Amino acid sequence: MDKSKLFLKSKRSFRRRLPPIGSGDRIDYRNMSLISRFISEQGKILSRRVNRLTLKQQRLITTAIKQARILSSLPFLNNEKQFERTESTPRTTGPRTRKK
Repeated sequence: MDKSKLFLKSKRSFRRRLPPIGSGDRIDYRNMSLISRFISEQGKILSRRVNRLTLKQQRLITTAIKQARILSSLPFLNNEKQFERTESTPRTTGPRTRKK
């Protein structure tokens, strides 16, 4: 066997992915269509590796998401199961009193 063939790297054609934010897109808390692409189903901010963003873009996205959450145009949690109750449990309102 020829040793030169063993150490050759495989020539794959890598397709360069387009950046998720175009040059004309403005990162702002009001741009909900842009912000919603960087949030998971649970409402968490996706990491920089997953988003394929630069460090500066990721910082701008996180501040925009946090501003939108504070202004309540974006929910903090996107988990709808948390708000559903399967059983209604009676709750007491007020201090408990002991009976002697």
